[in-house]
Amino acid sequence: MSFILIIALMGQNTKVVDVHFTGVSPKIDGFIEDIWETADSAYDFIQYEPYENEEPEQKTSVYVLQDEENLYFAFRCYSDKYRPFGCFTKDEDYVRVSIDPFGNNTTGYYFLVFASGLLWDGWVLDDGRNWDDTWEGIWYRGVQLYEDRLEVEIKIPFKSIRYKKGLNEWGLQFFRYTVTNHETDYWTEVDHSEGELVSKWGTLRGVDPQAAGYYFELYPEAYVRYDQDWFYDAANDLDSTTKEIKPSASLNLKWDITPQTTLNATAYPDFAQIESDPFTLNLSRYPTYLSERRPFFIEGRDIFHMSDFGDWGFFQGLELYYSRKIGKSVNGNAIPIIGGMKFTHKTQDWNIGLLSAYTDEYEIDETYTEPYRGFGIFRLKRNIMQTADLGFLFSGTMENKDNYNYAVGIDGVYRKGADQIIVQGALSEKNNKQGFGFTTGFHKLFESFRVFGSAMVVQDSFDVSDIGFVPWAGLQRYRFFAGPYTSFSHGFLREIGANAGIRVNKEPGETELSYDGLLEIIPEYRNRWGNYLSLSCGKHYDADTQFTFREANLNIWGQLFSQHFELGGYYVYEYNYARGFPAYRGSNWFSLSYSIIPNLSTGVRTDLWIEWDTTNTVISMVDRIRPNFFVRFTADMSLSVFSEFVMLAPGSDFNDFELYSVRPGMLFTWNFRPKSWLYIALNDYHAQDNTGALQHQYMIGAVKAKYLLYF
Repeated sequence: MSFILIIALMGQNTKVVDVHFTGVSPKIDGFIEDIWETADSAYDFIQYEPYENEEPEQKTSVYVLQDEENLYFAFRCYSDKYRPFGCFTKDEDYVRVSIDPFGNNTTGYYFLVFASGLLWDGWVLDDGRNWDDTWEGIWYRGVQLYEDRLEVEIKIPFKSIRYKKGLNEWGLQFFRYTVTNHETDYWTEVDHSEGELVSKWGTLRGVDPQAAGYYFELYPEAYVRYDQDWFYDAANDLDSTTKEIKPSASLNLKWDITPQTTLNATAYPDFAQIESDPFTLNLSRYPTYLSERRPFFIEGRDIFHMSDFGDWGFFQGLELYYSRKIGKSVNGNAIPIIGGMKFTHKTQDWNIGLLSAYTDEYEIDETYTEPYRGFGIFRLKRNIMQTADLGFLFSGTMENKDNYNYAVGIDGVYRKGADQIIVQGALSEKNNKQGFGFTTGFHKLFESFRVFGSAMVVQDSFDVSDIGFVPWAGLQRYRFFAGPYTSFSHGFLREIGANAGIRVNKEPGETELSYDGLLEIIPEYRNRWGNYLSLSCGKHYDADTQFTFREANLNIWGQLFSQHFELGGYYVYEYNYARGFPAYRGSNWFSLSYSIIPNLSTGVRTDLWIEWDTTNTVISMVDRIRPNFFVRFTADMSLSVFSEFVMLAPGSDFNDFELYSVRPGMLFTWNFRPKSWLYIALNDYHAQDNTGALQHQYMIGAVKAKYLLYF
């Protein structure tokens, strides 16, 4: 029996650190005092970069304690060879702790602290395949830099996270990054071919939360917006202007009924975006997808989330619930939300979510008024076989019995190490029109060879346009790729992957299949630089037109001046839906920041879009330049000043560029206490009128304050 037990333990990740209870809570100031001598510690870190699975150059120790209400971590990062480095505006040392307080091996929280005192937090989803930084928790950190070490203390109140009551063993991972030699170290071994998987974290043993009562949050918001618009008054043949001050207030509530159950509610929230989305040129038949930033919809998003493959791009999921449809933006204004409520419950094996919201009537123009609408979302997810999930999702909206839209879907995912397979199917109905959609994808890693692919079939009648994001109704999409993958223990090349495959599409409304072959090469270097190269060619059929599709993509990224640098170009011959014919188009981009002093940096992002006609003559160039200055006064207070210039040229001569629009702006943010923010924003927009003259279009100034009351 003992021999069998030893064999079983050898197949598991056996790294464990015990939580010791303390009656005297440590002071969170970055100075590791004597109280930490009573703690158990994690110390045997393993290098991930630049040399995988080797001993780190510098030693790291992490201590763990708890009292009745909080969990504490203390990092002591020795730096005998390199002095620890912190800077608000460029790459710096940092540490991270990640925990899985439900023991489900797929989902966790992460807490990251930089040497400068900056912090990030968020969710780890899909067994480590997706990281989401939209979650904002209540926790505390202290940082101290010394000549020979970096010390970081972290305090996480049990009330600020969800956890399974009675579970005394949580998943645990520690991470350290040293900027001087670009070394990253993990507590448990992480393989480059798999990435960091929640299911292979170590164990935090002996956790025993004893806090009485649970958080009740009141989250009032106040918002004042000043709008000034310039327009031409045709009736009186003169330029005119309007001015309007729009004050509003809202109240949000969060009640953690138990460590596993949360109730959220909101009344008349103002969900106006403080930051404007940048200009982009969309020449496809499909709308641009917008990310969610609104707190009410972010809370519990890990439950409503449907699994995917992360940034691979070969898989397209069925997004039956797209939260940006609730209180959607129309003509630059959000449709008012009267109220909303959300209930979420998590156990080790089950995730349950229920959301309802109601939007107000809104006049879009003289010909159409958006009606009152009710929205309802229900999500049920079951964890099986440690890292696999089965789920059900219902989403729906209704104006009345004749105007409604709903969908029901099921999804399943199986994971084992780097391998994964996902299956999703859904039925929709909109105003008595019914449809079906299905998608699946898989990834299999052999010792030094990858195979992956996907398939999607969406009926023409499938419609979730009022509640989800599946705008490609009628699409058939098939992908299959395979290729070698190799990592190197030494030398300038750290790893390289190459894939070859085929892509087959049948676009909505078409009768013929489109297909092309693709070859891609992805080398990554030991100095943290990398690039992506892909080439493809094949026969496509779009808008009743057959043509030879060609595509080339080259992207280079790395660190320059201790800042992220990116340069790339994408050229394709495909159908241009804005023009109505197949032709070449190109997209080029460049971005770089530079730290002038520790508190001030400047940067630029530029994009150049080029269009050709059917004779391969350049007919349009659009250039977007976004210079910016960024000031970080403290770890919690910053100011960003930017300007966006959009220039147009009707041909290939760069001397013909003329300024189409300019939008200077600024954003001041101050996180003055946990989850409490002050925003001050300004946008001033000028654009060409019908005569080609640059005219003032609008100016928007806004002040928004969010204050958290919790007990």
